[in-house]
Amino acid sequence: MRALLIWLFCAGAAFAEGEKAGEFDYYVLALSWSPNWCALEGDARNSDQCDPKHDHGWIMHGLWPQFEEGWPSYCNTRERSPSRSETAAMADVMGTGGLAWHQWKKHGRCSGLSSQDYFALSREAYAKITRPAVFRKLKDPVKLPAHVIEEAFLLENDGLKTGGITITCKNRHIQEARICLTKELDFRSCGHDTIRDCRMDDALFTPIR
Repeated sequence: MRALLIWLFCAGAAFAEGEKAGEFDYYVLALSWSPNWCALEGDARNSDQCDPKHDHGWIMHGLWPQFEEGWPSYCNTRERSPSRSETAAMADVMGTGGLAWHQWKKHGRCSGLSSQDYFALSREAYAKITRPAVFRKLKDPVKLPAHVIEEAFLLENDGLKTGGITITCKNRHIQEARICLTKELDFRSCGHDTIRDCRMDDALFTPIR
């Protein structure tokens, strides 16, 4: 029984929330392929992100503070929450203001920055990455090995190494490209628990709407 209680305590600590803001080791920039997210979730939610008028490709899911092992979330901070207009202004790179709000609440608070500075840093990180133009040229859905996505990002971004990017899949679709950055937004290797390499050889990739 004592051993079980100790295990439960340690497991609970590993998944604790509400850490102190500003205490982390590096960032993960998560880029989501919007057409796939819309096919899997967004259309069912009637998300404005999925309206073809927006022409979304790789959107920024978030800029996530990360420990060398694990990550903080819902941190305690004295910074005020962003206004609705502030989160709405992020929709051009994040798809919706609602996503921007959620990312601030779960991840941005952990940066130790004000919401204004966090969103400015997020834009800077997003702009730093060259998103391969070849994927915007697709006219029809294709099935491809997930490593092709990684190779395209490596080719287009000098200094980005294999250990600094991971491609994830969800429900047999390419989901995200996650790129690891220092606090100064330089490329760096990802922690071992960040790597979620999709091994599929026939992951679905749908074209921009």
